[in-house]
Amino acid sequence: MNILRRHWFDLGMVLALGIIFYLGLNHLDTLTLLLWINLLSLFIHQFEEYRYPGGFPRMMNTVMFASDQPDRYPLNANTALIINLGVGWLFYSLAVLFGERLIWLAIAVILVSTGNFIAHTFLFNIKGKTRYFPGMVSAILLFLPISVYFFFLVIKGNLATPLDWILGLVLGIALNYLGIFKVIDWLKNKNSIYIFKEKANSTPPNTNL
Repeated sequence: MNILRRHWFDLGMVLALGIIFYLGLNHLDTLTLLLWINLLSLFIHQFEEYRYPGGFPRMMNTVMFASDQPDRYPLNANTALIINLGVGWLFYSLAVLFGERLIWLAIAVILVSTGNFIAHTFLFNIKGKTRYFPGMVSAILLFLPISVYFFFLVIKGNLATPLDWILGLVLGIALNYLGIFKVIDWLKNKNSIYIFKEKANSTPPNTNL
């Protein structure tokens, strides 16, 4: 389990390569393809946060929570695993699996991608007075255009009912808030043994304004 805690984001990049190979061999409808690319983008985004250039945990704990133990509090390695696999990988994969059949789920997942763009580009940088927050590049180059194009497709094709929009919005907000920030709060522990090591905990260079 410790190996997974330290390398789940590396595993994500292996899965990303698998997705690229799969997409190259299959012809998919536009919405399904977009949801696959959204999952692929999640793996790239997490790799940027935790491996290269890394530094997301330390900056998150320092900037958002003013932590004096940024290697483990309030976000620790176990919490990161639970959030990114239990919320991220699971729901993004379910959205790919069900696609247009559960369009409200796809809406919710895309709202998580939208939330990542807003948080990494504006919220974190404004709060920390930084010009780069780990995950920002992939959020801008991948999550933003995916989100815009997804909502364009759904609205233009009238693919969602009012109930779909309501369910998607509620679940999207829940995943963004309860599935991320509240999980961090619920599992925080200053004596946690699940500390971040190496690249995941280093501070990227030239982040300050």
